[in-house]
Amino acid sequence: LPASRDSRLFIKDLHFDGVPVRIYLPREPSASKRRGVIFFHGGCGIFGSIRSYERICRYIATKSDSVVASVGYHLAPEHRYPAQTLECLTATVHFLKTAETYGVDPARIIVCGDSAGGTYTASVCQELGRRTDIPKIRAQVLIYPFLQALNFNLPSHQKNAAVAFLSRERTVHFTLKYLNKVCSLKEPILAGSHVPESINLKYRKWINPDLIPDVFKLGYKPPLPTLFLPQVHEEVQELFEPWFSPLLAEDAVVCTLPDTCIVTCEHDVLRDEGLLYKKRLEDNNVRVTWHHVEKGFH
Repeated sequence: LPASRDSRLFIKDLHFDGVPVRIYLPREPSASKRRGVIFFHGGCGIFGSIRSYERICRYIATKSDSVVASVGYHLAPEHRYPAQTLECLTATVHFLKTAETYGVDPARIIVCGDSAGGTYTASVCQELGRRTDIPKIRAQVLIYPFLQALNFNLPSHQKNAAVAFLSRERTVHFTLKYLNKVCSLKEPILAGSHVPESINLKYRKWINPDLIPDVFKLGYKPPLPTLFLPQVHEEVQELFEPWFSPLLAEDAVVCTLPDTCIVTCEHDVLRDEGLLYKKRLEDNNVRVTWHHVEKGFH
């Protein structure tokens, strides 16, 4: 939807340090400074826009009486990774510094995103966790986020491999499109041939089916061992960066994160990534609220 007149909201297109942003401000006067919401839309980093999330952002602004800043980061592959993460970071820092201009309390700003937007939310909060020159982010909301690209054989990947829209195969296909890689890498990545044993061992404490509650593992079958392919590993180094796979961030980073809300869905290949991140945050004494949508899908 285009930005149009809304009786409840002032809606304005701006740029935060060069990054397109659409601001939604409630028209009704407020006795005190409002909460702020920075929103990153989903779409695998290659789809979606401010316009396609217009209705959702209006809803958030009106229902929560908050000022919403919807970030229109430029899409891959025309704008190469990590341009999307960097633009989300730039827009967030700008809003934190200028919040009072929009009648927002700088101490009451949350960052929110769905799918790839959840990835950017996690990355931005990890990046800003130890900054002392700007206000602290109050909380992060991760709606079925994509958080790791090491293991595409977790229980939720098996259970929901053929679920509509975001199948297991499509997840890797879009990942490769996002990084501007050849699609012939899809099958070895699905099999796990891009991960050397040393990396598997290092991250097993965080990315492991054993960490998933039993109720979510009905029918799960551990995959057979696969042959490591060094040439595939060399082609996809980005998959091992915390900016791409926030689940790989070190504990020293994770323990700095703000209060967190994680939303997972039953029929979603990415369900287990949310569950694994929930456990990591809790293990690092971060307060987590978890909403699981039974019968929900990506």
